[in-house]
Amino acid sequence: MGEKNAIEPNIDEPDLIARCQRGDLTAYEPLVNKYRERIYAQAFHLTRNADDAYDLCQETFVKAWKSLKNFRGQSSFYTWLYRITTNLGIDLIRSKEKNPTTPFEDALEKEETEENKPFAKQDLPSEHLLRKELGQAIDAAIAKLTPEHREVILLREFEALDYKEIAQTVGCSLGTVMSRLHYARANLQKILRPYLK
Repeated sequence: MGEKNAIEPNIDEPDLIARCQRGDLTAYEPLVNKYRERIYAQAFHLTRNADDAYDLCQETFVKAWKSLKNFRGQSSFYTWLYRITTNLGIDLIRSKEKNPTTPFEDALEKEETEENKPFAKQDLPSEHLLRKELGQAIDAAIAKLTPEHREVILLREFEALDYKEIAQTVGCSLGTVMSRLHYARANLQKILRPYLK
């Protein structure tokens, strides 16, 4: 375990990728370990569900392994992984919109996750409730965006990418990124208006 942690910060990523492309599965583990948490976070931001995020994260790394021979290094390895996660996530979101769960299942799931969240030590119960309510409102507002608008908001606000990096990750023009961000922010503002007073 200690050895794995020792090699991760200083891994020779291009060498590992080249070895993976030659079929060396042992070279893939350090890459997965390096990016697992960031890819899971992205998957969770997209799906808003821990189980779906876990499945999406696993699916990303399986698909990336199978597609590694096509990786040409024109973008960073992380950007390439992020794009795979986003594409798979959008497919998952669209399939769930066609076959939604019942409101009861959604409510039960939300209740279970909320029960496991501890109070912050400095929070008064009223502050905790306000923060919880605002957090739920933001989550719900992001979930109402189209997958394309949700994607650029997450890349900008959660990954802190600049417009050029977003365009590269999403695979569209800078103008399209700016347009999508404008509409995404306008929609979020509209949805969250009651909380912005």
